[in-house]
Amino acid sequence: MPVKNANTYISRDIDKALQTWKSDLFRKPLLLRGARQVGKSFAVRNLARSFDHFIEVDFEAQRDLHSLFDSSLNPASICEQLSLIYEVPIVSGKTLLFFDEIQGCLNAISSLRYFYEKMPDLHIISAGSLLEFALQDLSSFGVGRVRSLFVYPFSFTEFLLACGQTQIAELIKNASATHPIPDLVHKKIITSYKRFMAIGGMPEVVAKYVTSGNMLDCMSIIDDLVISYQDDFAKYKGLILAQRIREAFDAVVLQAGGKFVYAKAALASDPRQIRVAVDLLILAGLVIPVTHTSANGIPLGAEVDPKKRKMILFDTGIFQRLLGLNIGELMMSDSFEVINKGALAEMSVGLELMKLSSPHRRDSLYYWHRETASGNAEVDYVIQKEEKIIPIEVKSGQRGSMQSLQVFLKEKKLDEGIRISLENFGKYQNIRTIPLYAVSGLANQNSDNDAHPK
Repeated sequence: MPVKNANTYISRDIDKALQTWKSDLFRKPLLLRGARQVGKSFAVRNLARSFDHFIEVDFEAQRDLHSLFDSSLNPASICEQLSLIYEVPIVSGKTLLFFDEIQGCLNAISSLRYFYEKMPDLHIISAGSLLEFALQDLSSFGVGRVRSLFVYPFSFTEFLLACGQTQIAELIKNASATHPIPDLVHKKIITSYKRFMAIGGMPEVVAKYVTSGNMLDCMSIIDDLVISYQDDFAKYKGLILAQRIREAFDAVVLQAGGKFVYAKAALASDPRQIRVAVDLLILAGLVIPVTHTSANGIPLGAEVDPKKRKMILFDTGIFQRLLGLNIGELMMSDSFEVINKGALAEMSVGLELMKLSSPHRRDSLYYWHRETASGNAEVDYVIQKEEKIIPIEVKSGQRGSMQSLQVFLKEKKLDEGIRISLENFGKYQNIRTIPLYAVSGLANQNSDNDAHPK
């Protein structure tokens, strides 16, 4: 199903944020943050097309340029030297200056605050893999002087648009309980969503699928990505053996869908080392924690229990490949229950929720669990929408009990909950049903009985 040339840039939501930043008269130096290979550099190069001049400094490939930041952090002096080296003029308003792999040069990170103070009209963006480790050492480097944008793998909506399915994306956006998707179209979208879950949202994988339609080729690229991530473990600040990080990474995959137990991951090592390793994986953006909240009020983060956490991998394609899931079974099954006990569906919802959040902040994911003598109740995700708390229960098929959701609603005295499953849009009294493929449309969904976006 080729629809684009292999070298064609695939537009993404982050492009809108970058264009807004470009035209902002009060902009600050921009820092793109996110896991390795999620498309940060590609997005900047695409933005560069709208400038007269572009300089890309790769601090990993061009280590000799580190010396430019050793003696002085004066932006004028740095720009003068870079202009001579690259033979490209650096003119405020006309040149985009891009510092890539900036984590390799701490002085370059520190220089960003001076660009804001002394050359505020210059467009400057920086990005890097494993950047969060460097920022830990420079925690106050750019408070109030640097703006961050968080980048994630493709969302399902971005995937649909990349495949040229604009009408389908618009149909999902405008659907509701009283205006569900036609059944035949609903089944078609479910198939597309399963395909998206299988290949994941990594830009290189999506580009391969968009240009060739060959899922086997996509699996090969995912294998290469997994190897590159594992090779990176040796760079994780040298605080812990790469083998411990590998154990923690594998444990996140194996324990998906349930509370993460460090002792289970530490088969041949100290659980404390696994805890450090998991924290490093979270910093690297490869693992996203889902933390227990009591959810008695907002903000949800005010009543969390950090000892109760689920861990999800940042991409479903990489997750299914590491777990060795049967792709054919995934595509043919009417339920995800046979696929790792439904953990894939729950994970995909969490990832879509992250991608739904504003790129200007790093939101957290929460769940709720109550354990009593009479039984347990658990809600997969709890989100805040404006001033409301909304519980979300994920089902792997088209049906399932909503007992935990009702327990939560009654205990917290809330009016409405959401069930996300393979079922079409609908409503059961105080429970709205939303298809798995429509999580990214939650921001557009109204909650009244006649819900239909205007």
